[in-house]
Amino acid sequence: MPRNTTLSTLLEAGKDLVLDGALATELEAHGCDLEDPLWSAKVLLEQPQLIKQVHRDYFDAGATVAITASYQATPAGFARRGLSVEESLELVARSVRLADEARQEYRQANPGTRPLLIAGSVGPYGAYLADGSEYRGDYTLSAAEFRDFHRPRIAALVDAGADFLACETLPSFAEAEALLALVGEFDVESWFTFTLRDSAHISDGTPLADVAALLRAEPRVAAVGVNCVPLDAVAPALGTLREVTDAPLVAYPNSGETYDAVTKTWGPSGGGAPAGTLAGNVGEWLGLGARLVGGCCRTNPRDIEGLAANMTPSDPS
Repeated sequence: MPRNTTLSTLLEAGKDLVLDGALATELEAHGCDLEDPLWSAKVLLEQPQLIKQVHRDYFDAGATVAITASYQATPAGFARRGLSVEESLELVARSVRLADEARQEYRQANPGTRPLLIAGSVGPYGAYLADGSEYRGDYTLSAAEFRDFHRPRIAALVDAGADFLACETLPSFAEAEALLALVGEFDVESWFTFTLRDSAHISDGTPLADVAALLRAEPRVAAVGVNCVPLDAVAPALGTLREVTDAPLVAYPNSGETYDAVTKTWGPSGGGAPAGTLAGNVGEWLGLGARLVGGCCRTNPRDIEGLAANMTPSDPS
């Protein structure tokens, strides 16, 4: 059994959990310049207290889960800034401590509140490449290379006390296999969320059914789903997953805008009717089996507040 089963225990007790929203774009709203390959991870170096403030804002808005600022925080990425492996892993650990400090401050101000969890963010190799390939999955590493890339960060997140891992924005089946092996190696609970080519395939073209079958064999995977996808892609993908797995589903899409990985800009969602809001869609997602719902890029604490109100969480006691 994993060393910490808080996430699965809450899910087995019937809790529907509110996740936080975007970190990077919320940091930009606080004045941070994230035009950098390190993206939000650079703020761990430059203005860490802002990260804690954003976590606290999401707890205040009703989030139960804070996802750490470690999505792009890797020794390989920090090496470009001249940091040693030890310095890099200290920054990964800092991402957990900042979330925990926000959690403790919230609990002190709101005694007897709902359970609050910290998910250690494990972004894909494509995030390190900083070329948009987390939406394509067109990079190739061996299983050993994937494990060697991810292992130090996962070790730092686990040692720093993350409640579980958020293996997120994954575009690649081969990378998911490698991360699954590390989840077993470190005996840590996790969720796995993917980017999409369409409602039935992750970004590298692997059927969602194959992904679900891979993850179903690992009891440390507490939930599976999608993130960093358009709002209107969520329901079809959840429908596909519901047909092939009984696992709790997780969804935290973008605001409804579309990201251009070449220009690194956001624009209107392509075609069709407006997708609405997180709050307006959550009822349908819950009906399709979603148990953990939040927001990704371009969402903010106001979106999470509306989402939390519409999820009407049960008594956390």
